[in-house]
Amino acid sequence: MLSAYGWDEACEHAFAAHHSDGLTPGRVARVDRGHATVITADGWVRATWSTATEPPCTGDWAAVRPGERPELAALLPRRTAITRSSASRTSRAQVLAANVDTVAVVVSLAASASAGRIERMLALAWESGAVPVIVLAKADQAERPVDAVRDEVAALAPGVEVLAVSSVSGDGMDVLTAVLTGTIVLLGPSGAGKSTLGNALLGADLLATGDVRAGDGKGRHTTVHRELVRLPGGGVLIDTPGLRSVGVHDSEGGIQQVFAEIEDLAADCRFSDCAHESEPGCAVLAAIADGTLTRRRLDSYRKLLRESAWAASREDARLRAERENQRKDITRHLRATYKFRDRQS
Repeated sequence: MLSAYGWDEACEHAFAAHHSDGLTPGRVARVDRGHATVITADGWVRATWSTATEPPCTGDWAAVRPGERPELAALLPRRTAITRSSASRTSRAQVLAANVDTVAVVVSLAASASAGRIERMLALAWESGAVPVIVLAKADQAERPVDAVRDEVAALAPGVEVLAVSSVSGDGMDVLTAVLTGTIVLLGPSGAGKSTLGNALLGADLLATGDVRAGDGKGRHTTVHRELVRLPGGGVLIDTPGLRSVGVHDSEGGIQQVFAEIEDLAADCRFSDCAHESEPGCAVLAAIADGTLTRRRLDSYRKLLRESAWAASREDARLRAERENQRKDITRHLRATYKFRDRQS
C-alpha cells in the first residue's frame, strides 16, 4: 500500500533501524491542531508527536509507534524539502512540503503575472532539490495571448518547462500529466487555480475551490492545510494554501539557478569579484546595455541574494543563541548538583 504513496528501497533502507523497536512506517498526509494524519500499511491513523521530535510536515516519512494513541517516534531524513522564511519574518524556516519530486509553480493567465513572485517560487523549488515546472493555468480566461505570456515567463525560468493549460476545457492537461511525476506539490498565490488544477489531475472534485475577487483577481484561501492525495495514474499530489509571502531562506543555490544567465555572464567579467555596478569589462552591464538582459532582472537577482544572506545570518545567530542558552542551562544544572552533594556531605 505504501508503494503507491512513494515508498521505495531508499525509504526501506532509512527505516531499517526502526524495525527492531516495533515501529511501523507511514507517510504524513496532513498536519493540523497538533496531530498528523498518516497513511500506514494498516490504513490511516491519527498520530501525535513529542516535543523531542521535530514537528512533521506533509510529505514526511515517519516511524509510527502503534497503539490506542499512535505517536510519531521519528521522522526519516528528508530527501527534498520546500522551505521558506516563516510568515512572521523570524529567523526560523517553514517547511512547506517534504520528499517532493516535482514542484508545479502555478501562474494564472487570468491576471497579470508577477515576475518577482515567479522568480521567488522558482528559487524555493530549485533549492528544495525537486524539479520545477511552471503551469500557466486558466488558459481559457487568458487576458493576453498565451504564447506571448509563455515567452515572457520562459525568460524568467532558464531550464524550466513552461506549460499552458485549462482545467475547464482540458487543453494541455495530457502534456502536463506526462511531465508531473512522483510526489507533486502545487505552489502559487490564492486564486491562481491550484485546487481546480489539482481536481483535474485527480479526476474528481476532492479539493475545495473558490471564486476570485473581480477587482484584483485574488482568491480566498479555500485550501487551509497542505494535504497529500494519491493520483489515479500513479504518484501523489500535495495541494498547498495560497502563498501571500514567499520569503527565501538561505537559498543561494536556488537563486543562482533561477538567474542562470546572469551567473553565465558573470563568468566573463574581467574581474572575478565584479559587483556588476560600474567595473570596466563587466559582461553583465554590457548585456544590459545591448538589451539582452534587463535591469529589473539584475535588481531582482541582487535583492533575493541579499534576502537569502540575511536569513542565513539570522539563522546562524539564532542557533548560536540556542547553543549558549543550552550551555547556561547545563552549567546551572551542574552547579545545583554540586551544591546538593556538598549539603549531603
